[in-house]
Amino acid sequence: MDNSEKHTQAHEGGRGGTGRTARSLSLAALFAALVAAGTFVSIPLPFTPVPVVLQNLFSLLAGLVLGPVLGGGAVGLYLLAGLIGVPVFAGATGGIARFLGPTGGFLIGYLLSALCAGLICGRPRQGARLPLWRLILAVTAGFLVIYVPGLIRLRFALDSWPKALAAGFVPFIAGDALKGVLAVLIAPRLRRLVADKFGP
Repeated sequence: MDNSEKHTQAHEGGRGGTGRTARSLSLAALFAALVAAGTFVSIPLPFTPVPVVLQNLFSLLAGLVLGPVLGGGAVGLYLLAGLIGVPVFAGATGGIARFLGPTGGFLIGYLLSALCAGLICGRPRQGARLPLWRLILAVTAGFLVIYVPGLIRLRFALDSWPKALAAGFVPFIAGDALKGVLAVLIAPRLRRLVADKFGP
């Protein structure tokens, strides 16, 4: 192989790497926008400061579909937008005050959910099929880790573990179970789409 051929291959490889990076950034931005779109579905409940939202489902899907790096990056981008004041949190609000409020722990939980689900499922690859048991494990773990920082923060806000569980966990079990079933149904299709259309 002469020097010109080596230069051509190196150039094509560089362009391929640039293309993959651009696709990856586009996917992360797309899922960050999807999580942010969940703010339009926010149902306040009279007995708790924690509303019914879709951001937890979309954060989980980011990890399930994109894997830990891109999925976590997508949710991190969403949280950064909210931190600087973009109204992407529940109730179309933003700013650091939401992180410091009684529901701020759940925002951190969104990032943990994407990372946890992504680590269990891995990055989507062409031709690879995700076992159902692993998907169910990822969905279950992904939802549960949202509650860890969420309930810890809520406990300090309400000064009681029973109150925190009654306000931030028990009312949402059934709804999150339904969201989990939905995630199990649609995540494999989205993973195949990402692998086929955006894979290397």
